[in-house]
Amino acid sequence: MEPTVFSNDVILSWLRYFSQNVDIDLAKLQILDITGPNKNLIPSIASHRAVLVFTDAGHPDIFYDMWNAELGECDIWYNEGGDPAGPVKHDKLSDMINRGINASAAMLIMNPNPHTNVHVGLENSRFSCGSVRYCCREVRAVIMNKLDLADRDNVCIVSGESIAVEAAMIANEGHVIAVEYDAEDRETMKDNIVRFGLHNVTVTHSLEDEALASLPVPDIGFIVASPKLGAEVKKLISMNPKMRIVVYTLNFDLLNALPAIFSENGLERTEAVHVEVLRVNSKSMAEPFPAPWIITGQRPE
Repeated sequence: MEPTVFSNDVILSWLRYFSQNVDIDLAKLQILDITGPNKNLIPSIASHRAVLVFTDAGHPDIFYDMWNAELGECDIWYNEGGDPAGPVKHDKLSDMINRGINASAAMLIMNPNPHTNVHVGLENSRFSCGSVRYCCREVRAVIMNKLDLADRDNVCIVSGESIAVEAAMIANEGHVIAVEYDAEDRETMKDNIVRFGLHNVTVTHSLEDEALASLPVPDIGFIVASPKLGAEVKKLISMNPKMRIVVYTLNFDLLNALPAIFSENGLERTEAVHVEVLRVNSKSMAEPFPAPWIITGQRPE
């Protein structure tokens, strides 16, 4: 278990404190301890009506970051000090953006307008408009379906910035390694991490980065195919022979080369999907988007 300053007894005492002072249904309460690693505060608040947040001292920009994430209508219930005692205070988040956290304590955050459904296929306008050209949201939704992530999965995403963002939101107790070869793409990925309030993403410049040795071993890999595809698949399988790998490609030559690459690494193709998206624009004309192949491979049991 991860070390934490909040034991079960401490958590129960805070639950009792807020239940006695705030009209809240504890059965519908989400509990989040952000004192450990990989805890995504903003996505949790955005998707729940009530979140009991346990935090340590520091975090000078915590409310400002929530404000930037368009959560200004949230209500914050808190007290002064680090113990579940004394009068409870209540403010709108919009009135707290210049405050920080000065003690280990708990706060109850109520969101009147949560997105209670899982966000899959986010609008491209929500991502940082840096150097990256994003795939359309419908294709991304299919990719996320094929990744089939659980909340504790560890994922390696190669050159798939928006996929890394959505993967980090779903695998919120796991870890995402975002491999970006291009320096500008790395900066765009970092901008997206800040924009979405993600704390479970590590950005690296290649699969050969020594920093990967200290990170959780990925269960799943996603690759936007390039001439490096063969080396990338080989490296991922060396990290975890049981890894399931999903490949996205628009390139016919790379698509043709994939069966041999899979075979060389002991992988069997488990699925291949061709995705075509047409949207009707404001002039009632069908507007096509790039139509990729999405191929999944894994070593047989």
